[in-house]
Amino acid sequence: MEQPANQSRKAIAYFLLINFAISAIYYFLVIHTGKLGSGFGMYVTGLMWTPAISAFITCLILKRKISSLAWGWNKSRYQLWAYLVPLIYSAVAYLVVWIAGWGRFYNTAAVTQIAKAFGWDHLPNGLVILLYFIFTAIIGMVASLSTGLGEEIGWRGFLVPELYKTASYTKTSLIVGFIWAFWHFPILIYADYNSGTPAWFGLTCFTVMVVSISFVFTWFRLKSGSLWTAAILHASHNLFIQNFFTPLTKDTGHTKYFIDEFGAVLPVICLITAIYFWTRRGELKQSADSDVTALAEGAPAIA
Repeated sequence: MEQPANQSRKAIAYFLLINFAISAIYYFLVIHTGKLGSGFGMYVTGLMWTPAISAFITCLILKRKISSLAWGWNKSRYQLWAYLVPLIYSAVAYLVVWIAGWGRFYNTAAVTQIAKAFGWDHLPNGLVILLYFIFTAIIGMVASLSTGLGEEIGWRGFLVPELYKTASYTKTSLIVGFIWAFWHFPILIYADYNSGTPAWFGLTCFTVMVVSISFVFTWFRLKSGSLWTAAILHASHNLFIQNFFTPLTKDTGHTKYFIDEFGAVLPVICLITAIYFWTRRGELKQSADSDVTALAEGAPAIA
């Protein structure tokens, strides 16, 4: 009978090989045009759902139930915090940028464009920003979740608990974080998924940020026993950074070196956030054990 550790390694190998093989199709399509929004955004949507498809295929190959991917909602307080944590660390990062003068709040041209798009031309800019935040936080979250879920079914629904069967929280977070970052590299280097900084700078900032938030995502996934926490974290992270804070930040000359996922400030704040959750790793033992047991039995994980 095959040892559990070997079974786990085989499952991870299948998942990663399938994931990068399918991803290569979308890498080619995006890189061919050089634009992330090419194909009306369908190429990048397909790419973001590749980890989910890979997890499903791996489950079929290994004769596992797809229900083993921790679909249960479980305790709502974890879902709420999963929504709020990216908003908090993003807000802190951009406040640092604005206060330091590396970027300015707010970008008048962006607010004018938003007001025109929503038919709010007659409203004062402050109210436009407030209303836009509300619409983004509620309605924008639905669209963001539809793509973030695709990644998280694979990364946190399958890969994290599989690794955690034989590795510590720290090792699991690091390994998944680096794989997750590397998966993005082709479109960072060869397409326009960057903020215009030199490739080495953007890649370094992005990698530090992704590996750091991997500790946050892993903690919530293992603590809650639900992949929905990771999906909400992912959606909230993308939503507030890409759709709210970055567009509303006015360029003061070298702003691109400090904002977004490819600037220097957010990775530092994410690293501090990661350290905080790392100090709480002791809380995961009971939740993680029950989660792994549930996965081994082929049942939905309940914390």
